[in-house]
Amino acid sequence: MRPIRREKLNRAVNSGQNPGFEFLQECWDDPALQIVIKKLLAKFPQWGIAIVDGVLVKWNE
Repeated sequence: MRPIRREKLNRAVNSGQNPGFEFLQECWDDPALQIVIKKLLAKFPQWGIAIVDGVLVKWNE
């Protein structure tokens, strides 16, 4: 499952298209994908998703 999720995250990095909060939460349990998600959220803060105390949160709602 990791390769499929990683590919979707990589597409998001390249396109700037938000993969969705729920998808990011599904991936968050995998430490390798956490690294990609952290970089992704740093690159696209306009998505309104942040990491607070190790938990993904929507901050724009």
